[in-house]
Amino acid sequence: MSSIRTRLFVVLIATTGLIWLVAAAWIYVDTKRQLQHVLDTRLMEAARMVASLARSGEVALASRGDSSTAPLPIPESLHLGYERQLSCQIWSLDGRLIGRSTGAPEEELSNEASGFSEREIEGEPWRVYAVADRNTGIRVLVGDRLGLRDRLVTDLVRSLLLPAALMVPILAFLIWASVGQGLRPLRSLARGLKERGPEDLSPVKINVPPSEIRPVVEALNGLFGKVAAAREHERSFTAFAAHELRTPLAGLRTQVQVALAAKDPEIREAALRQTLVAVDRTGRLVRQLLAMSALDASQNEGEVQDIVAGRAIEDVAASLGATASGVVVEIDPLLYRTTIRMNRELLHLAVRNLHENAVQHSPEGGRVRWFLDDSSNPPVITVEDDGPGIPEDEIGLVTDRFFRGRHRSVIGSGLGLAIVATALRHAKAPFELRNRHGHPGLRAGFGVEVVPG
Repeated sequence: MSSIRTRLFVVLIATTGLIWLVAAAWIYVDTKRQLQHVLDTRLMEAARMVASLARSGEVALASRGDSSTAPLPIPESLHLGYERQLSCQIWSLDGRLIGRSTGAPEEELSNEASGFSEREIEGEPWRVYAVADRNTGIRVLVGDRLGLRDRLVTDLVRSLLLPAALMVPILAFLIWASVGQGLRPLRSLARGLKERGPEDLSPVKINVPPSEIRPVVEALNGLFGKVAAAREHERSFTAFAAHELRTPLAGLRTQVQVALAAKDPEIREAALRQTLVAVDRTGRLVRQLLAMSALDASQNEGEVQDIVAGRAIEDVAASLGATASGVVVEIDPLLYRTTIRMNRELLHLAVRNLHENAVQHSPEGGRVRWFLDDSSNPPVITVEDDGPGIPEDEIGLVTDRFFRGRHRSVIGSGLGLAIVATALRHAKAPFELRNRHGHPGLRAGFGVEVVPG
């Protein structure tokens, strides 16, 4: 069943029906027990009353005469019980039937001298109570049919269950209506969501939502907020990317036009050099945009591998080639003896962009140094440069996308450190930026898990 309302209705009806059946069974058993007790008490009272009347002389007993004398009928005043269903016999202690009530069988109701007993007479079970009085020489037997007792119990239970059965349709309607009313806020929520346009990411508002619906509303509002933030982020990313691409492409076009129009070889050569710079900047920007897009699409750290840190850094530095400004790259030998556990692609992105950033901001003849700070916990792979560093008021902003501070490089796009921060966040590695103490330059480091041994 896909409908919550139908499911709740069936569960409630089944539960209610089960409770009624259990209650009916309990009522039947308990009523039968109590009715047996009441009817047994009536049998005792009737037998004792007949015996008392016999002693007081209100009933004429044929205590003398021959055995052929017909039994005396018991007066109507002694026809006790529920609608004359009790049967009474008076026997002499020597075995003669002295009297019996109308409808009572001629066969002796019980062979017991006194007390309760059950006996089958003419194919029908009876329950009998006997009282023997030796002073008067009589034995009084009062009994009723067990089948009658069962009919009384059945009639009583039927009288209780019949109104309940008649109430089932009304109860079913009330349950159906109540469940529908209880689910009304959910239907209202669904209707409101259905009527929304694709651009409407405003929070869902329900006046005093039930406690069961409130977590759903809060989760939806949280999701809408995340989607709105992601959409705004994508719009900003696209706008900044378009702007950043437009600038080098415009410069590239201008330099090509200058090179085509120039008759002086020196002017043409200078224009071509600027064209190469613009191509490098555009290629780097496209590569960074693709890297950022891939990081945004990935939500996990990927496969973790054991990587020799020094070799990974050396491979990145070699792939970037020699620097035109003669920047010296140093890699601490300890890194070649250090194996870290990390995703290789995320490590490559982080190291590449940190290395490019350090090289671009280092002066001519400067130094970029990679080393391992194993005194901290966790150990930190750090890169230092001799550049101007980052103003203290911009330290918290440089990892924002397309942010370019006061010390920006010529070919920078404001994406390098943002890519580093995003890659390390996916790798669950802490990232820290700070200026060097007592020396110009920037120090960037990220925590790693070192493989023992």
